[in-house]
Amino acid sequence: MAVKNRIADMLPEIAEWRQDFHRHPELLFDVHRTAARVAELCRSFGCDEVVEGIGRTGVVAVIKGRSDGGRVIGLRADMDALPIIEQTGLEYASTVPGKMHACGHDGHTAMLLGAAKYLAETRNFDGTAVCIFQPAEEGGGGGREMCADGLMDRWGITEVYGMHNMPGIPVGQFAIRPGAMMAAADTIEITVTGKGGHAAKPHDCIDTTVLAAHIIVALQTIASRGVDPLKQVVVSVCAVETDSTAHNVIPQQVVMKGTVRTMDFAVQDYVERRVHEIAEGTARTLGGHAVVKYERGYPVTMNAPDNTRFAAEVARSVSGQVNEDTPPVMGAEDFSFMLLERPGAYIFVGNGDTAMVHHPAYNFDDAVIPFGSSWYAGMVEARLPVA
Repeated sequence: MAVKNRIADMLPEIAEWRQDFHRHPELLFDVHRTAARVAELCRSFGCDEVVEGIGRTGVVAVIKGRSDGGRVIGLRADMDALPIIEQTGLEYASTVPGKMHACGHDGHTAMLLGAAKYLAETRNFDGTAVCIFQPAEEGGGGGREMCADGLMDRWGITEVYGMHNMPGIPVGQFAIRPGAMMAAADTIEITVTGKGGHAAKPHDCIDTTVLAAHIIVALQTIASRGVDPLKQVVVSVCAVETDSTAHNVIPQQVVMKGTVRTMDFAVQDYVERRVHEIAEGTARTLGGHAVVKYERGYPVTMNAPDNTRFAAEVARSVSGQVNEDTPPVMGAEDFSFMLLERPGAYIFVGNGDTAMVHHPAYNFDDAVIPFGSSWYAGMVEARLPVA
């Protein structure tokens, strides 16, 4: 193992930061306490520039190497928590009712802070490291907002890297793949209108529940009959709501809500078109009317091949254990917005045999910290070597 000795020595301090973040979880863009603490620590490390309020509540910390070097490496960690009631029983469990760090963003933030402290102390690189602490990954699109606020151009970032812990992978091991790493996540809302009435007289009605049922079944042909079976796609209707709760009333209107997951930009375009065609056409055929609201969410997280290779090489130097062909994940990640603007890569680091992320019993394993911080710092030193 080649965890950096200085970072290993800092483990108690970094773990203390992490557990403090865990005690005080914040949601979406409302990460004011977390962001203020991040900025305070980065200033104490001697970072050359610390800017708050990027993408509303994001923090950017700049560390210059021994010379300008020309290239600028961005390192990103997310800061927000989830609206989940914690069930870990930890002595540092959430003190905020209904909120917890159930995805390990407390660990991501702490690991990047550890790398920032190390890089500010050693400056064993030529170029510039930009540490990006992002709000609102969990549904708010904080990555998009930071990019829209000029993140990449303002600091001249030339490539960008991110990391996420992954339960089920042994602590300290890494997993990555070139190309599509995580899915695009879109939402669908289909409102079907018919003619409500008494359930005993269906012939006097246009039954919206039957219309909805036909649409739900027909949507499944997108994946089974419309898309190459070697390409991943999920179309799920997850909620069906009517304007009646009576057992003997055919509702006037039914609303269906769901999600679409794709790993390919062309497939995403195709699915969006087909959702409209199937829902609107099916409803019309059966005498009703459908209105489709299709909203694109996070794009595909697309790792650039060369940057993926660099990320894997650094991970191997840290732990010796890297899966370079890990299966893609149908979950989504708004680091994808940063990868649309600059080449880079996203990597998983093992969190061991723990509860899965987004579970009330999940907890980030502090033993992961030396590996994650060493990878962040190693990406800068490997990509910006001293001449």
